[in-house]
Amino acid sequence: LNLSFLIAKRYFFSKKKKSFINFISIISMLGIGIGTMALVIVLSVFNGLEDLNRRIFKSFDPDLRILPMVGKSFILDEKQLNLIKSLNGIDYVTEVIQDNALVKYENSQMVVTLKGVDDGFQKHSPLRKSLVEGNFILQKDSVDYAFIGGNVYGALNISLQNIIEPLEIWYPRNRKSVSLNPDDNINRYTINISGAYSLEQFHDDYVYVPLSVAQQLTEYGNKRSSLEIQVKQGFEIPEIQKEIKKILGENFLVQNQDEQNASLFRAIKIEKLFIFIALLFIIGIASFNIFFSLTMLVIDKQQDIKTIFAMGADESMVKRIFFSEGAIVSFIGAIVGLILGGLICFLQENFGIIKMGMESSIVDAYPVKMQLSDFILTSISIIIITLIASYLPAQRAAKN
Repeated sequence: LNLSFLIAKRYFFSKKKKSFINFISIISMLGIGIGTMALVIVLSVFNGLEDLNRRIFKSFDPDLRILPMVGKSFILDEKQLNLIKSLNGIDYVTEVIQDNALVKYENSQMVVTLKGVDDGFQKHSPLRKSLVEGNFILQKDSVDYAFIGGNVYGALNISLQNIIEPLEIWYPRNRKSVSLNPDDNINRYTINISGAYSLEQFHDDYVYVPLSVAQQLTEYGNKRSSLEIQVKQGFEIPEIQKEIKKILGENFLVQNQDEQNASLFRAIKIEKLFIFIALLFIIGIASFNIFFSLTMLVIDKQQDIKTIFAMGADESMVKRIFFSEGAIVSFIGAIVGLILGGLICFLQENFGIIKMGMESSIVDAYPVKMQLSDFILTSISIIIITLIASYLPAQRAAKN
């Protein structure tokens, strides 16, 4: 260890003289420790929320979704579709017709997202894992069924035991001229309900129907809203995404799951950034105590500084002494904060100590995911704050 650090260490850990300066230094250390711990925990919770959303999207959204660059539908090109299906790594491709529609059940009604899907959806979709009542069936023995989300199920007070009352779907007809008879302007379709799923509030207002039913209601014909692609395990999604873009050209968007939910992930990252800045600001306020304690230490150690200069020390060495003093205070606090924050996150991640407190929540406890980058970023930020807080007192000491 160099001499400047040894002197700083003696100033901080000296047992002979416990002064008010030591007390302020300890308060500074505790403030930085608590702030660091809070920063690690909050960042890990945001990571957990982001990871939880990805798991939810895995059950709801496809690995890749093909959308038209302009408009909300496109004419299905069978040649391009077959080329996509023949790509190595493609598990299955689902043809989709999706739009808003009005559904009625007994005396209740609501606007839902109507989603027509082909036969492959019923065979392969992971949405069956979110089934809460009934069966995951869209077509059986040439009979069409609707599979509904939890929001629709609750809002319309649907009873799957009531097989007499079907679900009625209304969709406006695609006509250039409007008929004076309101019934001529609307397509209607009555369909039985097979089951209900519950995933997450944002995704629970869907009504799934066979593609033929959606074609009849929307009069889309050979048009599609999107193509949803599931990739086999072990294959790289970005590579397959590039291959599909080559096949389709520039008139289509090929989005992975993060791109399909870009606005939500962007909102989470922005919230995480602002929370990080706010907590860092609190740590910065706590570091003012380092500034005051070092300033008082410089005043208290005037004779020691003169003696050090008389022994041949230069200004840079005196600066390093007080920089080291500030580093000892902040680093001890930061290390303790990092350890405690990591320990609390580990316990939450493995044992779920703090519960969500909501019966309808997807997970019982707050999700947590620790990332090394957060620990590194927190450490670097504290180092910078410490250097800033220690600079003026160290500069003042060197000028004495």
